[in-house]
Amino acid sequence: MSKYYVACDLSPDCGRVMMGTLDKDALVVSEVRRFPNTPVRDKDSLQWDIPRLYQETLDGLRSVGAYEEAVDSISCDSWAGDYLLFEADGSLITPAYHYGDPRTQEGIQKGLSLVPKESLYQETGVQPMLANTFFQLAAEKPRRLGRAGHLLPIADAFNYLLSGIPRFEVSLAGATQLFNPVTNSWSPRLLSAAQLPSKLFPPLVSAGKELGPLRPEIVKSTALDDALVVTTCSHETAAALAGLPIVPGESWAYLRVGSWATMGTEVARPIITEKSSSLGFSNEPGYGGSVRFSKQTVGLRILEECRRFWKDQDREIDDTLLTHLAGSAPPFESLINPEDPRFLSSGDMPLKIQAFCRETKQPVPRKPGPIIRCILESVALSYRKALQEMEEVTGRQVARIYLLSSSANPLLNHFIANAVRRPLVMAPPDTAAVGNIIVQALTLGHVESLEQAREIVRKSIKTEVLLPYANTWDTAFTRLVNLRAA
Repeated sequence: MSKYYVACDLSPDCGRVMMGTLDKDALVVSEVRRFPNTPVRDKDSLQWDIPRLYQETLDGLRSVGAYEEAVDSISCDSWAGDYLLFEADGSLITPAYHYGDPRTQEGIQKGLSLVPKESLYQETGVQPMLANTFFQLAAEKPRRLGRAGHLLPIADAFNYLLSGIPRFEVSLAGATQLFNPVTNSWSPRLLSAAQLPSKLFPPLVSAGKELGPLRPEIVKSTALDDALVVTTCSHETAAALAGLPIVPGESWAYLRVGSWATMGTEVARPIITEKSSSLGFSNEPGYGGSVRFSKQTVGLRILEECRRFWKDQDREIDDTLLTHLAGSAPPFESLINPEDPRFLSSGDMPLKIQAFCRETKQPVPRKPGPIIRCILESVALSYRKALQEMEEVTGRQVARIYLLSSSANPLLNHFIANAVRRPLVMAPPDTAAVGNIIVQALTLGHVESLEQAREIVRKSIKTEVLLPYANTWDTAFTRLVNLRAA
């Protein structure tokens, strides 16, 4: 008999309601509804339109109900850092601020005046970052916090709206900069420093807990009579890792590429040392007590800025043509250090790349093709550096890398495989939803173990593997290391 699950997969740019069907040892995941998640501006403030996002999610659940299948469970996953405040009676306190709201800069200054950066890392194992909840809360008005009955991150807040049961799942708790991964609890030191009452934070739970049935009014609206709301890995990356088709005993890492990139792996215990801190690594909870050990590194922002500049100059080039031009350009003619501070700000990015190459006595790329190739090769080589650092800190060699990418750039993917000198497994685009769904199946006892669940994923969902084939990347990597040192 088939089992049915619904994953509400919420990201900063869109939301999706996904349906998973488990029939014996076969899993099928399909998209029921997709909708944009667009921040709104109110004067100088940047906010999330939570009422619309929630209504879109309910519309997706109504579409699921129209299939007239007996859905077993529902769960949500989302991005980290942002949160919602609720009154004691469950009413949403608006506005729901976006991590990019100008107030967060004030929060960073105030937060670091309360707790030094080094102490924040020692207490939480997480690198202080703009989006972290700690800094956003430091910018909150005391009156709003005084009204609040509790605080929840986005996915857990949606699980609460669906079930009426407020719980804080640990994978999103770990990204707040208020959670201690060694004690697996909130940090009394940080809550006290930020003057945050403990009543704000609902009980912590791990992934794989039943919250309860859908609220009666939602059952009436969606016809999902018997569906339970459960906690999966609420953090979209933790959910994605749970859904990877990993072979038991395999030494692996993952790479998520977007405007920024994250390189990481899973470890059994937090690694909080001077070296892990200086190299930029964070520790966040994953499924089954694992720890997601990762660092943020360069992504495709430089490329995006070049495209934006050319578009503003009425020189917009189709993505397919840009990739063709880059693939046709001479390899390794010029490289940049993508972490050079000049590339962090917007502006004439092609001019900045040309200036870097001129200063480092390399050929100066003039046309879009060579400029894009320079960016892609440099970014790919940076991932080799991040991988080396991760292997050094963990003391473990990585056999293969799973690519979780919002970029469908086949040229970059081949560059990455050759740069890191490891097989690169192209994870399915729905990996977060897949992980969400298999944790639901584990929660309800429909699958016995994570290993069995991953075997089902391997059999059900095909993956492409890119193998490294060009040794010339070794010499190029030495060049990049020298550029970074300079």
